[in-house]
Amino acid sequence: MSEPTRRGSIALENAPILSHQSFAGDQYLLRVQAPECAAIARPGQFAHLGCDPLLAMRRPISILNVDPVQGWVDFLYKVVGRGTALLAQRRTGESLSLLGPIGQPFTADPARPRRLLLGGGVGMPPMIFLAAQLRQKRHDQTLVLLASEVPFPFRQQPSRIMVPGIPEGVIATMPLLEDLGVAARLASLRGYPGCFEGYITELAGHWLETLDSGQRREVEIFACGPHPMLEAVAALARQYDLPCQVSLEEFMACAVGGCAGCVVEVQTPQGPAMRRVCVDGPVFDAHAVFSV
Repeated sequence: MSEPTRRGSIALENAPILSHQSFAGDQYLLRVQAPECAAIARPGQFAHLGCDPLLAMRRPISILNVDPVQGWVDFLYKVVGRGTALLAQRRTGESLSLLGPIGQPFTADPARPRRLLLGGGVGMPPMIFLAAQLRQKRHDQTLVLLASEVPFPFRQQPSRIMVPGIPEGVIATMPLLEDLGVAARLASLRGYPGCFEGYITELAGHWLETLDSGQRREVEIFACGPHPMLEAVAALARQYDLPCQVSLEEFMACAVGGCAGCVVEVQTPQGPAMRRVCVDGPVFDAHAVFSV
């Protein structure tokens, strides 16, 4: 394996594939050996992966989990085009080019110890990563809500962790988070057993409604998912006057800020401004991106 190089705080590594699992709905769990990335990656960041030696353009994939000691990095992705279709064909033992970690991560406010994490579809990985990091720091008031309209890329199980404010019968959870002791619940419109049948923001609203004013002042929201979901999350945060950070999904070319092909408009104290999702984000203040 070739030695990694660095571009500022971003490592360029030739990363061997340790495992590559497929799930229903064209979803894949990829684990690669990338010790430089694993050592410094933080929740909300992503890596730019070389999907195939014959495909020049890389693809940005959110980081699901890392082990800085063993040096591996996990990615959960869905096949949506040529790049990810080629990535899905890569096999254990092969290597791929990895550039990362890239971007601004989530930053939790110590004054807001009740963290509400919302992940939809391929927006689930940053929330799972963030939940695991918060658990390591013994922030025990984290609630993770995950939603999918295709089968979840894990076997759901009934949770033993009780969550006041969650509707009766909504007991399905993710095994990884359950094993970590993190409260989590699942939502879907597909009628999966134990899942909340509705939008993830509706489930979040049920929980928020059961908190008193003092408890709500301790809540901070984090979210990643498709644009309509994030817009709804921002509206929910505004309704309850809560701070909210969102991780945006955007098409990228260079992913290191050079091409400005992934810009979005945000509101700043000086007025509207264009920001690059790759390096100025992907995490932004939801109220700056989704203004009234």
